[in-house]
Amino acid sequence: MIKKIKGFFTSMFKRAPRQNFKLGLYGPPNSGKTTLANKICLDWLGQEMGSVSPVAHETREIQVKEKITIKNKDGRELLFNLVDTPGIATKIDYEDFMKSGMGATKAKKRAKEATKGVIDSIKWLDEVHTVLVVLDATEDPYSQVNVTIIGNLAARNIPVMVVANKTDLKKSSIKRVQAAFPQYPVIGISAKYGKNMEEFYNKLFELAGA
Repeated sequence: MIKKIKGFFTSMFKRAPRQNFKLGLYGPPNSGKTTLANKICLDWLGQEMGSVSPVAHETREIQVKEKITIKNKDGRELLFNLVDTPGIATKIDYEDFMKSGMGATKAKKRAKEATKGVIDSIKWLDEVHTVLVVLDATEDPYSQVNVTIIGNLAARNIPVMVVANKTDLKKSSIKRVQAAFPQYPVIGISAKYGKNMEEFYNKLFELAGA
């Protein structure tokens, strides 16, 4: 009887999802991290998290939305703090911002802030418990930035799910992303149009141990 009771509690704790954890959104610039963050917040809080822009590095500071609770069809709940991080890049040049129409002063300021944002993103790897790596599914997944992000996560043994975003675009390829990172679960979505979000939330429960 004691063994049965012990076994029951052991299996119960194994199934219990991690609650009140920090869920970090990581990825290169313009992969759709903030768009996904906004979608999650709209779905469960009724409000957006941050602004988005076609110009890279719109998000240049860590943004945190606390106490987001999502529910599934079984009635289970998952509570977490969502951490939206600035896009990680190996090179930030203010002249690239000027090509989008910015003046030199504003471009230099944005480049400086973006560089600080990258440093802060990496520092926050020590704070988050679970990570969603958001990638543009139309781009080459084998980029130096992506490999660097995955390498840092693997070194810290952080639970990871790769989100292949922008599947609404013709050039997107989930299989290409899966081939690049076979060690992690991959989910294809369109954060902009809310495509496949129900499956995304189900996978999030699995990632958290539900």
